[in-house]
Amino acid sequence: MKLRLLIGLMLIAFACTNNSHERITDTEIVLNTKGQPFLWANANVYFLLTDRFANGDTTNDLAYGRKRDGAKFCSYEGGDIRGIIQKLDEGYFDRLGITAIWTTPVYENIHSYREGGGQKYYAYHGYWPRDWTNIDANLGTMADYRELVDKAHAHGIRVLLDVIINHTGPVTANDSAWPEDWVRMEPPCTHVNYETNVDCALAGHLPDIRTDSNEPVELPQFLLDKWKAEGRLDQELAELDAFFERTGYPRAPRFYLIKWVSDYVRELGIDGFRVDTAKHTEAYVWEELFKEVQLAFQEWKNNNPDKVLDDAPFYMVGEVYGYSIHSGVGYNYGDSVVNFFDNGFESLINFSFTGDAKQKPEELFSQYSNGLNGDLAGKELLNYLDSHDDEHPFDRMREKPFEAATKLLLSPGSSQVYYGDETARPLHFEGIGHDANLRSFMNWNDLKNNISKNGYTTSEVYAHYSKLGRFRQAHPAVGAGVHKKLADIPYTFSRTLDEDKVVVVLDKTEEPIDVSSVFGDGTVLTDYYSGTKATVQDGKVSFDTVQDMLLIGE
Repeated sequence: MKLRLLIGLMLIAFACTNNSHERITDTEIVLNTKGQPFLWANANVYFLLTDRFANGDTTNDLAYGRKRDGAKFCSYEGGDIRGIIQKLDEGYFDRLGITAIWTTPVYENIHSYREGGGQKYYAYHGYWPRDWTNIDANLGTMADYRELVDKAHAHGIRVLLDVIINHTGPVTANDSAWPEDWVRMEPPCTHVNYETNVDCALAGHLPDIRTDSNEPVELPQFLLDKWKAEGRLDQELAELDAFFERTGYPRAPRFYLIKWVSDYVRELGIDGFRVDTAKHTEAYVWEELFKEVQLAFQEWKNNNPDKVLDDAPFYMVGEVYGYSIHSGVGYNYGDSVVNFFDNGFESLINFSFTGDAKQKPEELFSQYSNGLNGDLAGKELLNYLDSHDDEHPFDRMREKPFEAATKLLLSPGSSQVYYGDETARPLHFEGIGHDANLRSFMNWNDLKNNISKNGYTTSEVYAHYSKLGRFRQAHPAVGAGVHKKLADIPYTFSRTLDEDKVVVVLDKTEEPIDVSSVFGDGTVLTDYYSGTKATVQDGKVSFDTVQDMLLIGE
């Protein structure tokens, strides 16, 4: 069989002729992950828009007087924290090999809407904050969120909170403006150099938090009134007094926000932050935040020893928009270079992966392994193929979901599965703006009814993501190990990380696979794609499977 340059075409052809992986069951492949430490460098992160994933409580669909009268895909649609909990209970994330869940911000957003072009735009996405100390009623309650974190941990899954410190939500008729010593509305960011990315307002409708200021400020009156009406004013003020007395920080805007978001870690055991708009805020702010959340994480562990998963550190991954693995450790603003890894971040989102994934597998894999074991040694990257605001996804029309999954989940670095990647959720709708285009409600019915399109079924795509994800989960070497090509035909490579070793074969032939450089004779190996086992003899192994992919490990 000749090596096919497009893995996706090979897998789609197989999916049309073989029914053995149409539906995956819990008993199909059982992976033993005991003894393998969790590493953020190998994490498989599931990113979802809370309002668009699953509706577990229809009574909170329209809180604060909100309506479904916004532009297409720009109103609240009912997804909530309770829906995520239900999917945890069903084992949905377990079957995908997910090791962390990142949700869009869950704290209270503006109640009303922003107008533009004669249309209404609501804060369903969570990035227009109003009160960082409270859960948005459309999404649930603090008790719901606590249950989500506890249940995720019970499944061995971490939780990432999306953190915003750069801006508040827009001012509306029903959402008060923050005081001028808290925010600014100008100058607008022009993204020419450091100053025009940081000392400015990112968008015309988003008040920019004065993160550069060390001047003490009073709390906004609307927030005091709100807390009083909710019966928690005294508690919030006492906690703030204690925070500023302990730290000695000035009561400047950024330190209020650092206190508020670190409370989620201290009280709930949140495992990490995904930091929004990181490059539009002074880098030292993130080092200040990281210092506080490290303390908060340790305090939670001390208070909850029975809930601690392991000794993995608190994790912060930054959205430094435009950062690429090819940038090395620094992000170039044009007139200056900033090393965000030296300012609190363990990992950065890798914005070049959607383009790099167009390369042949070996070119992609070797390049990423060399980068992560070279200039970026000791650093981490989060790869993705599509997201909530990238208008150039790798496979917008969902024509090559198998190739997409193979390249994402087998690439060195941690992986971000965007909700619906595993079900080929549509990313293109005529007449819809590019951000909203990417944010349709999760296509649960497609998976339930196992619909066919583009030559594959939804459950075939789900099964492929599941097998790759659980292989990655079982073997940290997949994302965190060193890559080495073993053969061109069939394309075979290894990944090694200390004692953890794997071999992967794409476009398998009928010939036995030479694994002599990785596994010794007599080693019993499992193909995690088919679930079959085989023993190494004379340096080679052969699995009884008709499938074209082998995911080999002990």
